[in-house]
Amino acid sequence: MNKQQNKVWFITGASQGIGLSLTRQLLEQGYRVAATSRNLDQLQQAISSTHNSFLPLALNITDEASVTQAIAQTIETFGQIDYVVNNAGYGLIGSLEELSDQEARQNFDVNVFGSLNIIRATLPHLRQQGFGHIFNISSIAGMSGDYPGFGIYCATKFAVIGFTEALAMEVKDFNIKVTAVLPGYIRTNFLKAGSVVTAKKQLPKYQSTREMQRLHQEQINGNQPGDPEKAVAAIINAAQVENPPLHLLLGSDALELATNKLYALQAEFAQWAPVSQSVDFAVEA
Repeated sequence: MNKQQNKVWFITGASQGIGLSLTRQLLEQGYRVAATSRNLDQLQQAISSTHNSFLPLALNITDEASVTQAIAQTIETFGQIDYVVNNAGYGLIGSLEELSDQEARQNFDVNVFGSLNIIRATLPHLRQQGFGHIFNISSIAGMSGDYPGFGIYCATKFAVIGFTEALAMEVKDFNIKVTAVLPGYIRTNFLKAGSVVTAKKQLPKYQSTREMQRLHQEQINGNQPGDPEKAVAAIINAAQVENPPLHLLLGSDALELATNKLYALQAEFAQWAPVSQSVDFAVEA
């Protein structure tokens, strides 16, 4: 077994989308992979491999006992975990007024707290072995919230970037690397039923929200410019370099949106700089 084949990846949300493509590519390249999904049957149908390098696991990331069990099974089977990919999540469409507290909290439970459950459970193993790399899948919507109807979803992805940045500082002394992945529009099933949920209560007055909803479900869906196989290859490549990025943008659209956001922030900061500086205590001569 070569050095590459000895590495172990732990992936959540592996039965579809980026998680599925990543699992397949890694297995083809000889890695050992613990792939997880809430629906084990769906995962095993998507990846029919019976090779001993593939460990399919049922996992509910919002249940700490389920997380602990999945991590323990991975360690028992492979003896280690080297790369962790927090990929499980779903989209939520609805204005802030339309979405109920339960709908909003559920999105945070899966997209944010589920990943935190995985991180808490895997870090003791990564620290003990003195190596690891955690990939947290965010979104370009975690850098730009200019999407009416996607406010809660954007908030979850902003949160992922925030805790990823803090985590990178917390674990750098343990030789653990951390990367927030910000995909743009990647051509997966993300905008289809099962991967995106719409508000149960929809108010006709929110025309911009309905227009954005139709745009994503009827026009963007199936026409995304990003190639999922190339996106996955970029993640694998980032795992192999000595100094991986803290923020990995995937797609020319993601790069453009992020760059535009930076320019807009710079202009706004400069315009309001005198007001920002005016609140400091006066410096005595």
